[in-house]
Amino acid sequence: MALKIKRAYEGPDPTDGVRILVDRYWPRGLSRSALQVDLWLKAVAPSEDLRRWFAHDCERWEAFKARYFAELDRNPEALRPVQAALARGPVTLVYAAKNERCNHARALAEYLRSRQA
Repeated sequence: MALKIKRAYEGPDPTDGVRILVDRYWPRGLSRSALQVDLWLKAVAPSEDLRRWFAHDCERWEAFKARYFAELDRNPEALRPVQAALARGPVTLVYAAKNERCNHARALAEYLRSRQA
């Protein structure tokens, strides 16, 4: 599985493959042409309540992942575009969070890798 994650504020690269924005909100200060994403999948982002609760607090990381994975399990249809893109080639999950270590895109990549057939 050729799956990467990248902050929205890093420029696109030819090796990114299909670029999918996985945030509920558009990244601040970036135009659509600057971000250059192929898809914007708001439905794979954590719920507003979960996002607020987590607040990128790394001490809540494991609990956040468990809750986020449960949300993803309840909404498998939202993941279909990501899975279809992965079946065709490289995919880069694009996110805007400042915290590069504890963020939902990293958790989503872990989720997708753990459920790879």
